[in-house]
Amino acid sequence: MDNNKKTIIEKRINKVGENLKKNNMEFYYAATKEDVCPIVKSLLKEGDVITNGGSMTMGECGLSELLNSPEYNYMDRSKLTTPEEVVELYHKAFMADVYISSSNAITEDGVLYNVDGNSNRIAAIAFGPKSVIIIAGYNKIVKDLTEAEIRVKREAAPPNCVRLDCATYCKEKGECVSLSKADRQMSDGCGSDGRICCNYLISAHQRHKGRIKVIIVGEELGY
Repeated sequence: MDNNKKTIIEKRINKVGENLKKNNMEFYYAATKEDVCPIVKSLLKEGDVITNGGSMTMGECGLSELLNSPEYNYMDRSKLTTPEEVVELYHKAFMADVYISSSNAITEDGVLYNVDGNSNRIAAIAFGPKSVIIIAGYNKIVKDLTEAEIRVKREAAPPNCVRLDCATYCKEKGECVSLSKADRQMSDGCGSDGRICCNYLISAHQRHKGRIKVIIVGEELGY
């Protein structure tokens, strides 16, 4: 990356980081995706029960080897074979010591914005696990919640629907049907049973200081 561009990106990341801290979330900066594993390891302790939400970012950061270490009790959703096992893990996640996920968007004033279909991920971010680790590329940073909403409808949901093979308008057209509406509401979308934008979570100032840890990476990662 061009060093001048990198300097500006880092300034924006640090601004967001300061606002995350004002909102009682911990902030960590990883210059590259290779720097993420050491930071995550520093936030874990031996014997931790760990699980995660669906996240392209985690895979790009290569966390599998770390989490599958015998030091931890990792409930790996990728190894489950039946829908019943997946649902059982979703419930067990509430009792985990550590929950790892990405975020659909992070506003400049330090607010996390997440949208889910099954909603196991946003539920665990909001409540349950003792510690939540959010890993996000700098491309997830947006000006405000309006930009966060548009980012999900145009940049996050469509490729995720392709990945998950969900029969939705955005999978076919490349963006949410609601973007054509002049009086669009945040919750507007298609009526497909495969819709993945069903429930919405805005994580602002946190009552439990430090429960949520946010690692922002100086690279573009995930959707």
